[in-house]
Amino acid sequence: MNNFSYERLHTNLQYLKLNTIEELLDNYLEIAARDSKTTMEVLDYLLEQEKKHREAIAIERRMKSAVFPVKKTLEEFDFEFQKSIDKKVIEDLATLRFVHNSENVVFLGPPGVGKSHLAIALGIEAVKAGFSVYFTNTGNLIERLKTANREGILEKKLRDLMKYKVLIIDEIGYLPFDEEGAHCLFQLISRRYEKSSTILTSNKSYGEWGEIFKDQVIAAALLDRILHHSTTINIKGESYRLKERKKHGIKSGNMYQ
Repeated sequence: MNNFSYERLHTNLQYLKLNTIEELLDNYLEIAARDSKTTMEVLDYLLEQEKKHREAIAIERRMKSAVFPVKKTLEEFDFEFQKSIDKKVIEDLATLRFVHNSENVVFLGPPGVGKSHLAIALGIEAVKAGFSVYFTNTGNLIERLKTANREGILEKKLRDLMKYKVLIIDEIGYLPFDEEGAHCLFQLISRRYEKSSTILTSNKSYGEWGEIFKDQVIAAALLDRILHHSTTINIKGESYRLKERKKHGIKSGNMYQ
């Protein structure tokens, strides 16, 4: 390769923003010459590395946009401890067929049993598969929706949340909603119905959702849209946090100190 061709190749790689290929090119051409690699093999390797680098950047960008409070994976989940969960159901959800079909997932159970862990883990699987994901605590979400409603920009806020293929709403039921909050959440769920997937976690059974919303009619209408196309995982096991405290010899009487 003469100097002119060499300089032009690097210039064109920079122009096309093929930065990974440009970075690897000189070293890999030496390896290719030493190992008698074909032109096809060289191109295949360099383009594959460029693709992998871009995919990694895209995943990092989507992870940042998802604003997960912590990173939790399915591999880290202790299915042996939570025997009430059918691992095969979780594995099926991890195929993300529910996302492709715009279906919902609901995790029910008392505090500390792994609801948020599984919700985040499925969210991370969706991020890795190329889907846009957003995680939010229910209380924060409701306050933002109410603020938008009072400022006359609720429609814009709902459109913003519709951009995410997977929306994770964590901790429904820990605090009751007022009438305005209940109506705002109903509008959000109605917009996403059969268009995008929503993952929800709650410490309340469905029969108690009327108490959360202080309105049986709204609760029934909301559940109708959530559950029409959905999978419910009801976790009945012991709290992981209680397990850890017991392991370290902390008595239950000191549990909340």
